[in-house]
Parts: sequence; C-alpha cells; structure tokens
Amino acid sequence: MYEAAGRSGLIDVDLEPLLPGTAVAGPARIALCGQDDNRAVHEVMARLSPGDVLVLTMPEPRPVALLGDLLATQAAARGAAGVLVNAAVRDVADLRELGLPVWARWRRVHGADKNVRGAIDVPVEVGGTSITPNHVLVLDDDGAVALPAGSVNSTLEAVRACLAKEAALRERWRTGELSYDVYGMRTEDERRTASWRSGS
Repeated sequence: MYEAAGRSGLIDVDLEPLLPGTAVAGPARIALCGQDDNRAVHEVMARLSPGDVLVLTMPEPRPVALLGDLLATQAAARGAAGVLVNAAVRDVADLRELGLPVWARWRRVHGADKNVRGAIDVPVEVGGTSITPNHVLVLDDDGAVALPAGSVNSTLEAVRACLAKEAALRERWRTGELSYDVYGMRTEDERRTASWRSGS
C-alpha cells in the first residue's frame, strides 16, 4: 500500500506486532491521551464501531502502558479490527490470548494515570504522518501506513497491478534471470566480461 500510494502515508516508527502474521485495515478511531494518561482510551471505547482501527497516542510517546487486558477486552467486544499504540502495552500474554491484533512501540508494566480527558477523533501525528478520522490504516508485520479514505480505491487498483507485476518477475527470477541484468544495471565493462566468460 505504501509503494502503491506513491510512498506516502508511512507511519515511520518501530512497531511490534503482538500477533505476528496478522494484517488488518480499517478506519482510524483516535484517542489523543494526556501525557502518560489513558483516560481518553476509556472514553473512546464508547465510540468504537466494528472494523475500526484504534489509534492511541499522547503528546510525547513514552513507554507508559496505554492499553492492557481489560481495555483490550472492551475493544475486542466492540469489534475493533486492531490497535496501534504509539506508547506501551502491558498484559502481553493476555492480549495475545485475546486475539486482538495490536501493534505497539513498547511493552512496559508502567501504568498510565486517568486524570486528563484528552481528545477523541482529532488529528494526530504518528511517525511523521498525520492521521485523522478520514484515514484508513493498514498494518502488518512490516509496519503501518495511513491513507486518506478517498484514495483507498485507487491505491488498491495500483496494489493489484503491482502484485501482478511482482508475480511475473518472481517467476523469471526462479528460472535464473537476474534483476541486475533485466533492469540494465550492468556497466559496459561488466557486460563484456560476462560475455567473455560465457564464451559468446
């Protein structure tokens, strides 16, 4: 999706998937928490719709747990597709057993306060990319991207074309062709050497 979208929308931070091999996509549901506080995470649960991807963040990302087993249980019951935590999570074994896909910056037992209301469904920036309620998030083992909802269909078409092209190239590489040659990367001297070695 990132490549097909013109290399835009990358959420450029290290994210650990708690359920490797999982991929999710869905509209962003955002909780901008107070610093080291997760009161907004409790509030956002009431606004979750099935298929939403929760985005939990705070002004300065720190290894403080915004999400644990009890909040994740609420998110799963409300039908969340997944959760991106630009902070820490805890109760990791329980989160994995729950089966809700979660991506997090850190794992820490350090809990959050519940004193600052924060804000729900406001624009936030994560990893250098702006995320608004008008964005669709896509997350997998490689990381995450955020795409404006209006560009999703055209990006999907570009993704399908890219996958078809890569499938054809993969077959060529399996038969022994080299991308170095197909893409014309060899210098003239290298081509002469290769021709001499092949006896042609």
